[in-house]
Formats: sequence, structure tokens, C-alpha cells
Amino acid sequence: MKPSLAQRFVTAFLEGGRWKLYLQGLGTTMELTVIALIFGVLLGLVVAVIRSAHDQQRIGRRNFVLGVLNVLCQIYTTVIRGTPMLVQLFIWTFVIFPTQRNKVLVAFIGLGVNSGAYVAEIIRGGLMSVDAGQSEAGRSLGLSYFDTMRFIVIPQAFKNILPSLGNEFITLFKDTSLAQAIGGAEMLYYASTIGGRTFDYMPPLLGIAAMYLAIVIVFTWLQGRLERRLRESDRR
Repeated sequence: MKPSLAQRFVTAFLEGGRWKLYLQGLGTTMELTVIALIFGVLLGLVVAVIRSAHDQQRIGRRNFVLGVLNVLCQIYTTVIRGTPMLVQLFIWTFVIFPTQRNKVLVAFIGLGVNSGAYVAEIIRGGLMSVDAGQSEAGRSLGLSYFDTMRFIVIPQAFKNILPSLGNEFITLFKDTSLAQAIGGAEMLYYASTIGGRTFDYMPPLLGIAAMYLAIVIVFTWLQGRLERRLRESDRR
């Protein structure tokens, strides 16, 4: 007799304490997302500041070192944004770190580097959206370029880039499932493993899909509340 749908879900989630594996995979997924995003934001901020500083140079006063760094940053963002993330993960795993057994660590690096390229363009767009007079006012007060960016421009740009950063977080959270392709033990990895043991992939895959959806909904709600709070502070 074919088991009922309820029995199939019980087998996939409850028998043998399998729910613990899903929670373990969820923990790894959240770690991948948060650490990769932090790494991506830091890397993207450096790239965005370099490119913005290069673009804002006056004609005839170009800095050679800044020009070289700008070219490297352009190559980085072009290559990373122009190639699939899965291919990048394979390169990190089988070409750059072929002897590394900790595939989650490789996924951290791959996802962080990929996110950094997109975050760099998000931040650069936010920096360029701030009125140039703000930078000129900071420089006229005796602040250096980097102090002007840190105390004046970046805080204003943050409000402009918050929605895009939130979308990047959601995209990165979902893209962590690609780590399963290189052996990273996240949610899809455990769902596939359990499906292979029970010879029934539908319940575990639908289960983790619901988990992804629930977390994305919660984060989207939190992001909306933060954006409304920032808008209210602007009206005061």
C-alpha cells in the first residue's frame, strides 16, 4: 500500500530525528548568508570608494596608483558579474582550493567574492546619488576625502542603498543552495541526502522550500519596517 502524503512527510522530517538535520542545514545556510554578506559589503565598500574616488578626480590631476586600482576593480566587477555563481564556486573548489576539504569555507569565500561585486555597484550608485555639494562642503571644512566619505557621504548614501542591500541579502540567502553542488552541508544538501535515503524527494524539497519562503517573508517585513523608520526620521 502506498503511504499517504502525511506519512511521507513524517518519514522525511520526524523519523530518526531527521528534523535536526534540517535545523543544522538552516544554521549553516544562515551562517553562509551573514558571513558572505559581511565580507561582500566590506569588499564592495572598498571597491566602490576606489571607483568613486577615481571618477571624482579633477582633469589634469589624475593619480596613477588610483587609476591602476580602478582598472583592477573594473576587471573584478566585470568578471564576477559576467559569469555564473555556480561556475565561480566550481573554480574556487576545483582550481583554487582543490585540496581544501572544508567546502563550507570555500562557499564562504566564493559567495562573499560574488556578493562583493554586486554590493560594490550598489554602494557606488548610492555614493553617486549624494549631491556633490556635500563632498565639497566637507572638504572645505578641512576633512580629508576618506573622512568626508565616512562622516558625510556614506551615512546619506546608506538610506538610498538600503532597499538594494536588502534585496542582495535575500538573493544571497537563496543562492547559498548552490553550495550543495560542491558538497557544502546546507539545507539543500541535507534535503537531497534524506531524499536519497527515503527514495522520496518531494517532502524534503517542499519542506526546505517552505523554510526558505518563510525566512524571506520575515526578512522582507523587517526590511520594510526599517525603511519606514528611516523615512519617518527624515520628516522630523
